[in-house]
Amino acid sequence: QVQLVESGGGLVQAGGSLRLSCAASGRTFSLYAMAWFRQAPGKERDFVSKINWSGGSTSYEDSVKGRFTISRDNAKNTVYLQMDSLKPEDTAVYYCAAKTHTYSSQGYYYTENWYNYWGQGTQVTVSS
Repeated sequence: QVQLVESGGGLVQAGGSLRLSCAASGRTFSLYAMAWFRQAPGKERDFVSKINWSGGSTSYEDSVKGRFTISRDNAKNTVYLQMDSLKPEDTAVYYCAAKTHTYSSQGYYYTENWYNYWGQGTQVTVSS
């Protein structure tokens, strides 16, 4: 089992910055990749960014490229999402997700079913 706890959400004005953190605990040695998804009110949960636990290769959804940066600290078992130049359309609940090596996932890294662990979410609100 892997437990994920997000933090760092809040209210910020457009153009501002926030840094989200996701701390993993439990069987962290089994981590393969971690990601951030977000869900705006009335919408589906969408992929934001992904990072491989070893190697550190990253992927981003097009609308956040150049504004968001995902990173990890393997020693702290924590992944971060630095969000700059925030826009009102970034307002959503942000979820951390993890895929372990032993999980026979379907889908792709940008789909929910690729991941087998999820955090509880943290609210990000960007005012105009």
